[in-house]
Amino acid sequence: MTVKHRTQVGIVGAGPAGLLLSHLLALGGVDSIVIEARSRAYCEARQRAGMLESTTVQLLRAVGLGRRLDAEGLEHDGIYLQFGGERHHVNFRELTGGRWVTIYAQTEIVKDLIRARTADRAALEFEVSETEVAGLDSDHPVLRYTDSAGQRHEVTCDAIAGCDGFHGICRPAIPRGGLRLVAERSYPYGWLGILAKAPPSTDEVIYCRHEDGFALHSMRTPEVGRLYLQVPADEDITRWPDDRIWDELQRRLGVPGWELQTGPILEKGITPMRSFVATPMQYRRMYLAGDAAHIVPPTGAKGLNLAVADVAALATALIRLLRDGNPALADAYSEHCLERVWRATHLAWWMTAMMHVVPGQDPFESALQLAQLRNLVTSRAAATMLAENYTGYAPLRYDPATRVVPTPLWPWVA
Repeated sequence: MTVKHRTQVGIVGAGPAGLLLSHLLALGGVDSIVIEARSRAYCEARQRAGMLESTTVQLLRAVGLGRRLDAEGLEHDGIYLQFGGERHHVNFRELTGGRWVTIYAQTEIVKDLIRARTADRAALEFEVSETEVAGLDSDHPVLRYTDSAGQRHEVTCDAIAGCDGFHGICRPAIPRGGLRLVAERSYPYGWLGILAKAPPSTDEVIYCRHEDGFALHSMRTPEVGRLYLQVPADEDITRWPDDRIWDELQRRLGVPGWELQTGPILEKGITPMRSFVATPMQYRRMYLAGDAAHIVPPTGAKGLNLAVADVAALATALIRLLRDGNPALADAYSEHCLERVWRATHLAWWMTAMMHVVPGQDPFESALQLAQLRNLVTSRAAATMLAENYTGYAPLRYDPATRVVPTPLWPWVA
């Protein structure tokens, strides 16, 4: 027998997008249910992004999710750009009049959100299966799933949010012709990433263009490092024992007088590089957010921040629609989000193309990369462009008086 329910918003996916959307909707007086195919333990352990824009940090603080972030996050003024054996600092705070970035792992944000939602007794289901969405051409779409105990559920909703990632079920459920454009680009390299019990070797993130490939030095905590190497897209991780990884990181990142701190590697894996944008990000009462709608290469640190911006806009739109009966923002959701998405997609593509070296690369292309990097560290105008785009675009504002959260400026909506 199928158990039938009723809620206002059905959310597919308990990553940061789905969980944050549920949290924001609750603040605005809108009910939701969140369902997730993976276990809670998996969601809380999955390693993903760790660089937060200042606008993302401000939003999380404003909605009551800043306690551990403020205690454990590592605030950075900028980044280092390294090329030609030289390392240069780009000070974002100085260039933007005060904006910064913060290292705080997506894993920790998910933990914070799950704790907040469970403390509020939110409807949150892990380890579901046979998930499907139906009735998308009506004003009351349906969410169906089987829970971890084998019970089948059917939830009638006023709206559905597809926050279920690139491989989720929501975007493919859009009827034929519902997506006007699917733009995609794959890159011929990936990132071999490690999580290591090794203190950071520098105070801020290093982006390194080396003749043998890109390298990135980042961190998770004062005791744990997060580092990456460019490898071929089809690389076999078994070809990279721990000693080889550390040797290659030292070779690419090394500069005179600097020492790479090493330690036990806790986790390693290879991440493919892809750019992807689906347009529009909505079909009637179903809305896509985060990786379900767009993917960016990790070079620009935009994936998680775009997901936060999406659900900030979507929460506002759905609160206006379902609490106040005003559909204007919901109708404009995709148009509003895509402006930011394409700007971030360009930044990630540009940084990726500038920092990565393909084997046998044309000397002309290599010279252009070095010219761009040299321009960034010698021209204040060029450095400011990078700083403004990297640290975040228009702020996401929060109005504690009305509890409508957050309220971005949408100038074309009356």
